[in-house]
Amino acid sequence: MAYSETASRILDSAERMARQGGYNSFSFREIAAEIGIKSASVHYHFANKEILGAALAERYTNRFLDGLGEPGAEGADEMLRRYAASYRRALIEDGQMCLCGMFGAEISDLPDPVARQTRAFFVRNIQWLGQVFQARGLGAEEAETKAACMIAALEGAMILSRSLQDDTLFDRIIEGYR
Repeated sequence: MAYSETASRILDSAERMARQGGYNSFSFREIAAEIGIKSASVHYHFANKEILGAALAERYTNRFLDGLGEPGAEGADEMLRRYAASYRRALIEDGQMCLCGMFGAEISDLPDPVARQTRAFFVRNIQWLGQVFQARGLGAEEAETKAACMIAALEGAMILSRSLQDDTLFDRIIEGYR
């Protein structure tokens, strides 16, 4: 979905805040203050936080997967390296956590539309990675399991590295996926 310039700035601000502290780490008032608009303008673009949160997770998912390209575009090993590198870049270069990893940790407390979009991130990523693992000769079920394990390892590596303030730990954990 294409967003207006103001709506994109709202989403950018909310995403940055959410990737640092989760769904409850941002408010319309804080977003408005950060980007220099009135809170009512945030409400104009996103009627409530539930709608904003769902749009945020959907946009994040689409951008994440679009950045990876088609799962068969290059060799499977290169695609797996690219996938792991996207998590590394987010954590180490951008200083951010995975948005849907943050939302996933609090899924039972999220409004249903936000939870649905968060689940969609993981489903679509498992599908994408599953295709890559199938290209390596794995059967569909084994590829799906391997995909879920890789996502769990990367999300967990982000949490441990951030918690222990040790970027090298992330690299050591994901070494097998490069």
